[in-house]
Amino acid sequence: MNQALDQIIQQLNSVILGKQQQIKLSLCCLLAKGHLLIEDLPGMGKTSLAHALSNILGLDYQRVQFTSDLLPSDITGSTIFDPNKQTFHFHPGPLFNQVVLADEINRAGPKTQSALLEAMEEQQVSIDGKSHPLPVPFFVIATQNPMHQAGTFPLPESQLDRFLMRIGLGYPDKQSEKAILLGEINTAAKKISALLDPTTLVEMQSLVNDVMLSDAVAEYILDLVNETRNSPDYPMALSPRASIAVANAAKAWAFIHMRDYVIPDDVQAIFPSVAEHRLGLSSNTSNKLSDNLLSKVKIKP
Repeated sequence: MNQALDQIIQQLNSVILGKQQQIKLSLCCLLAKGHLLIEDLPGMGKTSLAHALSNILGLDYQRVQFTSDLLPSDITGSTIFDPNKQTFHFHPGPLFNQVVLADEINRAGPKTQSALLEAMEEQQVSIDGKSHPLPVPFFVIATQNPMHQAGTFPLPESQLDRFLMRIGLGYPDKQSEKAILLGEINTAAKKISALLDPTTLVEMQSLVNDVMLSDAVAEYILDLVNETRNSPDYPMALSPRASIAVANAAKAWAFIHMRDYVIPDDVQAIFPSVAEHRLGLSSNTSNKLSDNLLSKVKIKP
């Protein structure tokens, strides 16, 4: 399985150039059974990353463009009356795919945002009193424009907390952008083939749960969390759900690096992506407080 993960990362690197850390974090988020929020400017490759992930993992994929007039039923589906059979039938919406790209989620109204985030949390959709389970695995990649852009509805803190990770892709380096201009990316994208299937992915997610988290590393995670609760530097403190998110993401990061146990380096690698949006820190903060937190809190021998 680890060989398959290496091949997946290698193929994704050929499509999303110069973003190996972000690719690993995206895969880590999926293996930890979380959902991913990508906050960046338009045209940075967010859709390309989501599409490449779904193709290479052999998953069903659907993109939903969020707009101010999008209704909850547009994504969840609705019950429609069949006059021929005189019965109601449920017509599933785009949420009933294994990978859903919620493009520009903060351009939709709060009701539609809530419908998506409820499905992420409950793994099901309730329509007219009936519950409809979502596919397994179920992975949401939501993209978000920076808050300074017009026409956005910021996600409340309680809804941001539903995303296991938030990342930003950022501008490519000069060589990578040159390859994009020369069309090398399009050639690489066409060569992508499925290296996994949903059953194998679910098995991997189960193996991630079995990665060992020692008492010392658990104490380290708790020390990091408690520092946010005791320091006035953070707009919001990390909750117990955040502690669980850090632990699960660290396990997935260890699994990607072919270890069945978590080390402090795993926690440090994923901590900014798991914690910053929960701490109320913007993705473009120049002096990121999470870095200061990691340097301040030391693991106990």
